[in-house]
Amino acid sequence: MKLVPRVAAVATLALAVAACSDPSAGPAAPAAGSSPAAWPSPTARLDGVTLTIWAAQNSNTVPKAVTDAFTQATGAKVEVVTIPDPYEQGVQTKVATGDKPDLAFWQPTASMLTALNARANLQPLDGAPWVESLSPELRDITGLLDKTRYAALVTSPAVEGVYYNKQVFAANGIKETPKNFDEMLEVARTLKGKGVTPFFEMAGDKWATQWWVQVQLADAAKDGLWDRVNTGKETFEDKTVLDAIKKYKALIDEGLFNSDIKTAKFEDQGEALLSGKAAMAIQVNSFFGQLQAKADTAELDEKIGFFPISPSGNVGTSIPDQSNALVAFRTGDDKREAAARQLLAYWMGPGYAAFVADRKTVSLRPDVPTPDGVPQALRDVHASLGQSVGSMQSLAVANPDLYLNLADMITGSLTPEQVAAATQKQFAQLAKAAGATGF
Repeated sequence: MKLVPRVAAVATLALAVAACSDPSAGPAAPAAGSSPAAWPSPTARLDGVTLTIWAAQNSNTVPKAVTDAFTQATGAKVEVVTIPDPYEQGVQTKVATGDKPDLAFWQPTASMLTALNARANLQPLDGAPWVESLSPELRDITGLLDKTRYAALVTSPAVEGVYYNKQVFAANGIKETPKNFDEMLEVARTLKGKGVTPFFEMAGDKWATQWWVQVQLADAAKDGLWDRVNTGKETFEDKTVLDAIKKYKALIDEGLFNSDIKTAKFEDQGEALLSGKAAMAIQVNSFFGQLQAKADTAELDEKIGFFPISPSGNVGTSIPDQSNALVAFRTGDDKREAAARQLLAYWMGPGYAAFVADRKTVSLRPDVPTPDGVPQALRDVHASLGQSVGSMQSLAVANPDLYLNLADMITGSLTPEQVAAATQKQFAQLAKAAGATGF
């Protein structure tokens, strides 16, 4: 999951400042207590209507089967437009100039809905007919901002956790997966003592470095860490976050990671874990997508496992990404806005079983079985969601460039203290622009 780079964070800040400096910017949101928009029948005729969906390079094939079926059922045309990477920056820049699609894939977290100025730009999806059919633990896990639903979850949200090579564990006498963060480090040191690289990190591509800090913060997140950070009562420079950054650096300095950590890329990480060159990697669901491109389900089930991790136990950190959800824009065209809602209702309603079968993905609905061919590791990731805690992206009011600062630490440009200070400075700027109190 490639997250917004520094230049995109600046664009986010500019958008947020523009939106928050004038609360009436953009179309007015529905008044509190007003009736939600009507939801058309999923298969009502839409002859002559054309809908546009914006997608990233890693999500532009996701809608094909379901939109083809929707076209056949309704007569509508659906065009999928790929926005080049960095996707989030491209979307925000276009929206800031008034260019909007009917729907778009979007990270459904509070910080990224805020970045898109959801109140002005997005259709509220309250009363969506499919929500009650979702597994109870998933209904409100994401997609909400200020208690209004702005995003439709279509695939299982990503989880930060540990992917491991089962064969490497077995060959080195490790019969059970670790039950907490310290046990994981004991396993890592055992593996290192036997000449195995315990962990593989890809600081050359930077974006995954933050998972190591965030999984260490899972217990604190459950205890309200991000609420305190959001209100200025705690900062990235205080003990909780700074200690997690320091520990990450200490483990790198201890030699528990690949020797080419400074330059290794995402592709290298997948190859290392699949081949057994390394035993573990802390990653999110998009990493497994890379493994699926390299091996079939039988090989993946034989080699690759997953376990969530936190200081106190096996608690995952959920971080929905843009490929997991869609938002519907307020374009000012009532007919197209209704048609966009209808497509979502079809996608998550009568079209959902065929969608999960086509994508070979875990079903979000208990009444729609997960299709055969979904690897066990992905099923285990999904199973961890019910006990997971939200990530920084999910619970914080802004999404600073922690990962870039951590990558600079790995290459020796920043100390842990400087990482924390730089991240806090940017977070405060973004939080203030978003109208958060305490900044």
